[in-house]
Amino acid sequence: MTSTPLRLAVIIGSVREGRFGPVVAKWFAGEAAKHGGFEIDVIDLADYPLPHALPAVSPLMEPDPVRPGNTAELAERLAAADAMVIVTPDINRSFPASLKTAIDWHYTQWSRKTIGFVGYSGKSGGLLAIEGLRQVFNELHAHTLREYVSFPRFYLLFDQAGQLIEPAEFEAAAAEMLDQLQWWASALVAARSVPASV
Repeated sequence: MTSTPLRLAVIIGSVREGRFGPVVAKWFAGEAAKHGGFEIDVIDLADYPLPHALPAVSPLMEPDPVRPGNTAELAERLAAADAMVIVTPDINRSFPASLKTAIDWHYTQWSRKTIGFVGYSGKSGGLLAIEGLRQVFNELHAHTLREYVSFPRFYLLFDQAGQLIEPAEFEAAAAEMLDQLQWWASALVAARSVPASV
């Protein structure tokens, strides 16, 4: 396992008005800081508006398309990450369109990296979004973790200050996921240093 901290991007996937994602991301970033194995970069997709229409040349053919506005910075931050954690709600039994757009505008930035998930919503706690994202990231040669953190009925779990009312269960889930994230990300950092044979 690497002795230097891994670079972890915590990505806020929802950009809708009144979103709760920044609260969840702040909590998880705090747990990652307590873990001690990561340098943490919280990325808010609301800061990087990307058009839903992709460029004429597919990112699968051109891994680094010209990106509009300040979104080249997003590509750089994703590329610098050794691992990512996606913070996502369920929206109509799936994940936000803003998140899919950000995924589709990038390719090499996800490839051969470890992806974890923190979900929140009503009854499902974001699990419907997470299951859909697993399929998407598999197509991009990313490794998604089995472990996750889920907040069903999140509006009952956090107080007005954005603090968990009963944190123990969620802290344990986060610690377990972060341990797995550190192991897999370390392994893939080492593997990426070896030239691919195909």
